[in-house]
Amino acid sequence: MATGEIVNRVANSVLVTLDLEDYYPKGARVCFDIKDWLYEGLVLREKEFRAFVNTHDWSVYTNQFVALHCTSDAIIPGWAYMLVRLKLSGVATQVVVGDLEVLETSLYQTIIEDLDLDFCKNKPVIIKGCSNKPVPQNAYLFLIDKLQPIAKSIMYGEACSSVPLFKK
Repeated sequence: MATGEIVNRVANSVLVTLDLEDYYPKGARVCFDIKDWLYEGLVLREKEFRAFVNTHDWSVYTNQFVALHCTSDAIIPGWAYMLVRLKLSGVATQVVVGDLEVLETSLYQTIIEDLDLDFCKNKPVIIKGCSNKPVPQNAYLFLIDKLQPIAKSIMYGEACSSVPLFKK
């Protein structure tokens, strides 16, 4: 006989909900466009480029996540990115070559590799899909790779409307 009490079956289940937004690293993200240091925005001249690198105030990137890229059609030699990276060593938290999506993907790859998911072992897992922060699509793929060998099942969405993805 019903007592009229509302029971939250999701809260009482063994179901594990993972929200990648919970692991979003705090810190400013910035794009560093090398185009601004090129002759007419197209040609990298080594002497001038090195002068820019040596006189730039790198402290403005302290504790920031930096994406190095070039928005012009110039061909940037690999050493140019490496030279900038050397100046950001000990200043920026992380540096990648690419746009902000590449940066976020790199951050999440490291986070998920280091994530201890033993609490998901042999349990049904829901990967929460909606987020307010820029969680890259690749992060979900990294998480699936790590969960598939250990989870009983994997779903995507919310407990009330999840999409089944995998079941042992």
